[in-house]
Amino acid sequence: AGLGGRLDAVNAIDADVPTVTSVDIDHSEFLGDTREAIGREKAGVFRAGRVALCGDPDPPQSLLDEAARIGARLYVAGRDFTATAEGTQWRYRGPGSERFGLPHPALRGAYQLGNAACAIAAVDALRDRLPVSAGALRDGLVGVELPGRFQVLPGRPTRVLDVAHNPHAARALASCLASMGYHAQTHAVVGMLADKDIDGVVAALRGHVDRWTVAPLAGPRGASAQRLADALARAGVSPAAVRAAPDVASAWRAAVDAAGEADRIVAFGSFLTVAAALAADR
Repeated sequence: AGLGGRLDAVNAIDADVPTVTSVDIDHSEFLGDTREAIGREKAGVFRAGRVALCGDPDPPQSLLDEAARIGARLYVAGRDFTATAEGTQWRYRGPGSERFGLPHPALRGAYQLGNAACAIAAVDALRDRLPVSAGALRDGLVGVELPGRFQVLPGRPTRVLDVAHNPHAARALASCLASMGYHAQTHAVVGMLADKDIDGVVAALRGHVDRWTVAPLAGPRGASAQRLADALARAGVSPAAVRAAPDVASAWRAAVDAAGEADRIVAFGSFLTVAAALAADR
């Protein structure tokens, strides 16, 4: 489920195992500005009599109530299926299945373990019609790729691309940045859409960035560089640490030129931002 659930294009499909991975504030102009309102919208993908999954261990009551109202067989992370890290491997427990010695997902970020557990729960729910061998499941975990989700490009300086564009995703990005180890300085390249919670994203990441380069995104929804700079000022970021560029590609090249080999560059704020940065890096 992406933009809500009830109104999402994914709801055109009569899904066998509809899955809500998390519930947080985004697209509030369509879905409401509380987790309870958004949870009710997300539950619009559930189907009566079918398994439904929720990867959020603390789902809104509205989502639980809607699943019960329509008679969906809802499994919730932490309650009905779990992922437990065990050193270099991890363990999954879920309805009718327990798997040991699993390899960690190739995707970066501790939260990906929860996403992997959701995927295994979905595989298990479909085992009668779509059997997946233990070997294929392991291959999927170690071979998975998802460009733009904490994607670290090869070479120096360290260059990170992440499509985080709401506070929930920005907090996940902040956690991943904190786990990376030492970098002398972190340079951020930021471009966002004007209808996003720019202040919330900045608040989540300001403690992990030393220098900021802001850039506008094209189109009527794009936030101006000045609006991004104003959000940084409200968050207490010194104007001396902020500069503007005419576009994301220019911002990315400027950050690469300014960064030392021991530094880190992270581009985030939108799929458009990551796409432009990736194109400029080639």
